[in-house]
Amino acid sequence: MFSVTVRDHMMIAHSFRGEVFGPAQRLHGATFVVDATFRRPDLDADGIVVDIGLATEQLRAVLSELTYRNLDDEAAFAGVNTTTEVLARTVADRLVERVHAGELGAGARDLAGIAVTLHESHIAWASYERSL
Repeated sequence: MFSVTVRDHMMIAHSFRGEVFGPAQRLHGATFVVDATFRRPDLDADGIVVDIGLATEQLRAVLSELTYRNLDDEAAFAGVNTTTEVLARTVADRLVERVHAGELGAGARDLAGIAVTLHESHIAWASYERSL
């Protein structure tokens, strides 16, 4: 399986519901380094997995919908704890929508999967991987 990974970051505010989250139940900020990995079993006719420039642009576009926002105020997350895991899935799903819309180029339609990793720090991260 071939893969290409692009990286960006986002800064959000949010709070959690539930005793398990302790002090994180209060409003707090988080900065995530975000890796999006695109996978396919064979290279396309141009010898690539995906256009790195388009992948970078689309990751940035997806993250711009989330960054500098209080996710507690976003309708898409009403009633949802926006954990690192939930946000990794959200970013992956939104990237897949952009693949299907052709925004990563025609060759990207043959991608087998996308994995998104959100790094909370240099020692903790969460990932979500899905098929296309």
